[in-house]
Amino acid sequence: MISLKTGLLYSELYTRHVTGPNHPERPERIRYAYESLKREGVLESFVRCEPAPADPAWIEDVHSPAYVGHVRSSCLNGSRVLDSLDTEICHDSYEVARLAAGGVLSLVDGVMDGRFTNAFAMIRPPGHHAEKEIALGFCLFNHVAIAARYIQKKYGFEKVLIVDWDVHHGNGTQNLFYEDGSVFYFSVHQYPFYPGTGSWDERGKGGGLGATLNVPLQAGCGDAEYGEIFERVFYREAVAFDPDFVLISCGFDAHQNDPLGHMNVTRAGYRRMTEAVKAVAERCAGNRIISLLEGGYNLEALAESCREHLEALSDPEVRFNGRSPR
Repeated sequence: MISLKTGLLYSELYTRHVTGPNHPERPERIRYAYESLKREGVLESFVRCEPAPADPAWIEDVHSPAYVGHVRSSCLNGSRVLDSLDTEICHDSYEVARLAAGGVLSLVDGVMDGRFTNAFAMIRPPGHHAEKEIALGFCLFNHVAIAARYIQKKYGFEKVLIVDWDVHHGNGTQNLFYEDGSVFYFSVHQYPFYPGTGSWDERGKGGGLGATLNVPLQAGCGDAEYGEIFERVFYREAVAFDPDFVLISCGFDAHQNDPLGHMNVTRAGYRRMTEAVKAVAERCAGNRIISLLEGGYNLEALAESCREHLEALSDPEVRFNGRSPR
């Protein structure tokens, strides 16, 4: 049995990205989840990590320099929204987004230098809707995409797997790697739903054909349906890809109590999905997993899901009965 140490990234600085009073992606999300972990006395189980801002050059491996400048100037000039009406910003939002991206990159470094085996980034704003040159769906920079390129360029890993179980399809992540076969994007999400992408027939293009796999689900699906997908579809396809590193766009808005989604996943369902990803990482990627918080808008549901996910990541046993490729 392997010994696992799990890193946990959190900073109060992430709450300085202030959205409007009725906005679902509000600072209280991560503060409440973190304070819940503290009250429950489990923080000492994890390796605490603090963020540093990402070098803009790493962000520009994914987003255009013009777009990065647009985000910065929009925030500093006092704009209240960025590109889309649901993506609210404030003066500090650019720097907070840099801290979110930089925090994730520091977790990659921590895995690579052996400080911990895997890690969870409790960050905001989220990222998987952000396109190369446009902000969407509460997202400014696409942190999981930035991390994938960082892993490839800094550490020379060829193949990165991105698993996205947010209730909304990660259009930005998919589009950024749609013609790139070195990044396998797997998404399970409610469909049809915002942002309207993520159908079965979106499978990649050119050199990336077959490296995108969407599993669109009707509203109302829960632990049983998600578990079947991860055990019978995800595991087989992920092992066949044979990734060197695994990233999770870890949205918890498919939870049965989430106000934006219409799914019925429970904390047990998130544990089961985490265990499936761990099984792939153990078999193919030297246990290397970085998980990034995306959505999740009910405070209690988010807190309990974060704890379940962290406990599954740190469990030295891999409790999974997936089906491997023939």
